[in-house]
Formats: sequence, C-alpha cells, structure tokens
Amino acid sequence: MSVQEIENAITRLSNDDVAALLAWLGEYHAQLWDEQIEQDAEAGRLDALLEQVDEEYEAGLSKPL
Repeated sequence: MSVQEIENAITRLSNDDVAALLAWLGEYHAQLWDEQIEQDAEAGRLDALLEQVDEEYEAGLSKPL
C-alpha cells in the first residue's frame, strides 16, 4: 500500500476514527523514538552528551525540577 493510498483512506474516516488514528500514531512514534534512543545509547552515540551532562551537574550548573 502506498502513502497516497493511505492518505486517501484517511480522508474517508470518521472524526472519531481520525482521533483514534492520531492517538495510535502518537504512541507508535514515541515507541520508534524510544527504540532509536536505545540503539544510539547502545552504540555509544550519546556518550559525549552524557559526559557533558555529568560535568555540568558536578559543576553545580543544574537545578532541581
């Protein structure tokens, strides 16, 4: 199925079904994002950023939430 076919099908949905689809897409996108972050962390791509965060915390540059 192509993106165009999906778009055409979406235009035929009821408002309730569009709302349900949007909720599902939001959850699915969050899941994909979590998986990407996990892969990046395992590959070491976040190491420099995490080191910088630790340095800023130790220097007292952080504030409690």
